[in-house]
Amino acid sequence: MPKPCRVRAVALTATAVLLSSVLAGCGDDDKDEDPTAQKLSWEDCPPPSQAEGGGAAPSPLPDGDEWQCATMKAPLDWDDPKGDTIGLALIRAKTTGDRSDRIGSLIFNFGGPGGSGVYTLPAFGPDYATLRTRYDLVSFDPRGVGRSAPVTCLNDQQLDSWFQQDATPDDAAERTALLDGTRDFNGACEEHSERIIPHVRTTDAARDLDLMRQVLGDEKLYYFGISYGTELGGVYAHLFPGKVGRAVFDAVVDPTETSEQGSLGQAQGFQLALENYAEDCVSQVEECPVGDSVQNVQDRIAKLLKDLDTQPIPGAFPRELTQSAATTGIIQALYSKDLWEFLTEALDQAYGGDGQLLMVLSDSMNGRSANGEYSNITAANIAINCSDDKARYGVDYVRARLPEFREASPLFGDALAWGMVSCTDWAVPGAAAHPDVSAPGSAPILVVGNTGDPATPYEGARRMVQALGPGVGVELTYKGQGHGAYDSGNKCVLRAVDGYLLNGKVPTSGTVCS
Repeated sequence: MPKPCRVRAVALTATAVLLSSVLAGCGDDDKDEDPTAQKLSWEDCPPPSQAEGGGAAPSPLPDGDEWQCATMKAPLDWDDPKGDTIGLALIRAKTTGDRSDRIGSLIFNFGGPGGSGVYTLPAFGPDYATLRTRYDLVSFDPRGVGRSAPVTCLNDQQLDSWFQQDATPDDAAERTALLDGTRDFNGACEEHSERIIPHVRTTDAARDLDLMRQVLGDEKLYYFGISYGTELGGVYAHLFPGKVGRAVFDAVVDPTETSEQGSLGQAQGFQLALENYAEDCVSQVEECPVGDSVQNVQDRIAKLLKDLDTQPIPGAFPRELTQSAATTGIIQALYSKDLWEFLTEALDQAYGGDGQLLMVLSDSMNGRSANGEYSNITAANIAINCSDDKARYGVDYVRARLPEFREASPLFGDALAWGMVSCTDWAVPGAAAHPDVSAPGSAPILVVGNTGDPATPYEGARRMVQALGPGVGVELTYKGQGHGAYDSGNKCVLRAVDGYLLNGKVPTSGTVCS
């Protein structure tokens, strides 16, 4: 069964144009070559693979330059660095500034885990135009993602059925169906991706990052991590503290939490986002079409979801909008204030018996394109989470925890609680209860928390600062809405982040932007 939001930020890439890189599969050529000595062959980017989501190749940059793609070879198993290799897909936009002012390559990870940086970076490229004046902008498909030896599980038709299943069971039969569906999905991942799934932990990706740094020719890593990308950056800093150059973490994952605590925090975060959305809607000059008070908005949504549990409505033909799909669609829209108007329209339509727009939002979250093809974002998300997270939660445990989740969020608590069973019978044991990001000796890392962030609640930023250790984490608070702060366009945030990345000016820790 799908997890509406145990993802650490899948939805960040949901509205992006799906872009691509060159093919990156598994191989065993050149085993004895030093991987740091490889030379990348940069070429125009081809159309994306299905695993990346399909679509056209990236459009030229605003200045007319073309995006360039390449493949970097990395060890399949970092414990056997001279063994088989995989190809990691990279994309870059070369700096617009004078080469004498170039600092290096600024590497982005946009989150998930499971998001393809190769298609996400071009979609958000204009947001980083200032940073491009002194950096080559670079992103990549992490191992297991997109074209980088992608994890594959179910086919498109099977995924259509899987996402239609009931993710919030109400009785023994539905609980059995949930667990059976989870086992079927996880078994398919093992069957189709047996070679890669033991090697998709965040520690593996962090070692890939250090190899990337060297192959790109940088003495230090210049890094911009968003959502799960902050966890990856923290793990990198722990493993290679002396190699951290200038780094920014935005929409920060709490590195001290177990996966259960993270799910509970997201229940609270999305409940807060829903209340903020409802308050915004009812405060408009025109009448809010989905309720006349904050409580009324929530009550009407709750009734819609309850009705859909037994009586789905027409969605995107021939599929119906189920309770699970509607919940996922609402969660998708709460990731960004820019999507609130679409949520209002989608709810208004659903109250009238038309579930098409809510299903479009749900499909976006799940990586389904209009032609019915899925990216591998869900498969990669589950594979990386289950490889990272040591805990395995059973049905009885989740049932006992439901009251606390429902108290955190009457609307989303059940879905987020039941998402904890997603690692049932996963083929690879989880690595740890939570990541180690302690990084004594690292250069300063700017840690940006957003008070209204639903997916990575604000408290995680301060805990990341504390976990990085004294003199490393620099805390910056943005009082706003949505997942992340830099892409809000807030001038205070932009000044602080750009000032650090471009000029090395470290803001005063505790700075607040509003």
